[in-house]
Formats: sequence, structure tokens, C-alpha cells
Amino acid sequence: MEWQNSGRHFTVAVFVVRDGKVLLHHHRKLGMWLPPGGHIERDELPDEAAVREVREETGVEVELVGDRREDVEDPVQLRRPAGVQLEDIGPGHQHIDLIYFARPTGPTDIREEFLADKVGWYAPEDWDAMPVNAEVRGWCERALMSAAG
Repeated sequence: MEWQNSGRHFTVAVFVVRDGKVLLHHHRKLGMWLPPGGHIERDELPDEAAVREVREETGVEVELVGDRREDVEDPVQLRRPAGVQLEDIGPGHQHIDLIYFARPTGPTDIREEFLADKVGWYAPEDWDAMPVNAEVRGWCERALMSAAG
């Protein structure tokens, strides 16, 4: 679709943490290690997109972690992203990427259909050999620190 290749689009990236490891996959098209993520669909809340993208790309069910007002029900309170960044994707095409941290809510074994994308739980000692770029590594480190504290 032409609209996906031009302009600015809101996207999500989700760093899921479990037992000192982060859920990553090797993105076939980009040829790099990334967290689950993707475009926020029309009429979809960012929180919903984040949970959906993790499920679609890894099969893992998650809950987002981070700040959200718990004392108000109306209006609905969404999770505050851990970060927001603007990424140049191509000429005239940018992503406004909402970065979230999450933890699994159910089974964490990676199902067979996701193994071709090298979906897995990776610890800091694995990142050099993969290799994970500095931007993704920085978010992985922050997610691990957030989970520990």
C-alpha cells in the first residue's frame, strides 16, 4: 500500500523481559535483530497494538509494564511508553515508534512456527555474537534494569 511507504506512521516496539533475557527476533526484511513490533492499526490503541504485535510475531502473551494512573477509570488510562523515537525508514517515510516494556503472562516456550525467524530469549552475553545494534541493545539494557527494579 502506498500510504505505508510514505509519511509518518505510529508504530510500537516491545521489549519483553523474562529471567534476565529479552525476547528478540531476526527481522528477515531488515536483516537485523529487533524486538517484536509494528504499525498501530486504524482505531487500535497503542497498548493493544503492542500486545498484538508480540503475540503475532512470537506467540507469547504479555502484559505491558510501566506507569499508568490507577486511580482513574474514565478516561481510560494507557501505559506510558518507556520512550518515543522518530526513525527514518526511507525517503519521505518515518516511524514514530512508541517503545514499551512487557513481561509474559503465560507460557514462554517459542512455538515451532516462529523458530525460522530465530525468535528467542537472549541474554546480554548473547548480544555481541548476534549482533544486536547499539540502539536495540540500549533499550534491552533499560528493559532489564526496569524488570530488576
